[in-house]
Amino acid sequence: MPFFSARRLTHLRSDTRTSPETALIVFARAPEPGRVKTRLVPLLGAKGAASLHARLVERALGTALGSGIGNVELHCSPGIGHRFFAQQQRRFGLRLRSQGRGNLGDRMYRAFKRALRRHAYAVLIGSDCPALKAADLRAAARALRGGADAVLSPAEDGGYALIGLRRASRRLFDGIAWGSSQVLAQTRRRLRALRWRRRELRTLWDVDRPEDVGRLRRSKLLEKRALRSPRTSSATRRRARP
Repeated sequence: MPFFSARRLTHLRSDTRTSPETALIVFARAPEPGRVKTRLVPLLGAKGAASLHARLVERALGTALGSGIGNVELHCSPGIGHRFFAQQQRRFGLRLRSQGRGNLGDRMYRAFKRALRRHAYAVLIGSDCPALKAADLRAAARALRGGADAVLSPAEDGGYALIGLRRASRRLFDGIAWGSSQVLAQTRRRLRALRWRRRELRTLWDVDRPEDVGRLRRSKLLEKRALRSPRTSSATRRRARP
């Protein structure tokens, strides 16, 4: 599935094909060089890594809007004031919300708690998984409508690329080793302790490490210009000559 072009994305808006029963939450950080995708900086440079992050956020928004499962909200970190978020709001008619303070679990719990006051179900995704498809989001919504209390899309690195809930509990998010390979296993244990009905979807892969960029290039899920390494300067090339 090719990268969502700017023209195609502009035609997808959060007020089309929506259902009041489902909230679709996209978590994203502002694409500030040196603050996002830092493990990719040696390969892409700080600006290149930030540019890739921005393209991944745009793809996640395109996937969310294209799923048609519900109202899409962009939850921003560190806040909604960054111009990148304002651009996405203008293009797609998105509601912007600040993720607020605390660790990832604190922020996710607040997002679910707020969304589930107004909607029967909520599905939350990040921007690190370009392999996530609109069909995956629709499958998550079907699982929740079918009676699941929680739905997960496992990630190959031991986390998850998607989580959907029909009710929120702080116990699901407190004390999780966020960013580690134990996130999914710990979350499964919490769901069993809560005695919630769980449904798991297909396993997906994230873009976090330099080797993931090669996989992303081969997948053709993003346009090539988003994956370019910084060009070697002419002075560096001259020094490298024998």
